[in-house]
Amino acid sequence: MMTTINTLGLAALLTLAGIPAFGADLATTTFRDHVDGEGNISLPADARASWVHLGSWVVNDAEAPGAGFHDVYTQPEAAQAYRDSGEFADGTVLIKEIRGIESAEKTTGPALWAGEPQLWFVMVKDAQGRFDGPHWGEGWGWALFKADNPDVNVSESFESTCMGCHVPAQQTDWVYVEGYPTLQ
Repeated sequence: MMTTINTLGLAALLTLAGIPAFGADLATTTFRDHVDGEGNISLPADARASWVHLGSWVVNDAEAPGAGFHDVYTQPEAAQAYRDSGEFADGTVLIKEIRGIESAEKTTGPALWAGEPQLWFVMVKDAQGRFDGPHWGEGWGWALFKADNPDVNVSESFESTCMGCHVPAQQTDWVYVEGYPTLQ
């Protein structure tokens, strides 16, 4: 016996399970799951396991701001939208996880690898200008979370905490896209 599945019922079931339904809009999913009604951004918990790894940076100067391994992630549909259009789609979430630098001599020579997470920077593309406030500007929401309390955005504001590093990337929507081969 063949069973037919009610598409709306399946979409509702997937949504309740936390899985985007067929054709779910990226912005709808993002602003439902990662930004509350007041514009508070949360750190997506499952990014390393289920999102797309865009690329890595290494700041190998212990005295430099942001020293460590920088791994950057986004939703699979956001990466595809960028590859298709060359622009970040409304609702794109970028997570930069900064981890400590570990090192040791290995049989192949001196080696460096990522240690424990230290902090996460999160950017949320807001092409609609949904929110106004200290963490929203230049078409993005901006947040900073530390490893000792990843539930609290400790950024003072996007202008004081984030913009200083992102000004050189203003021409590419405030993102250093040259470090993300997955977007090409």
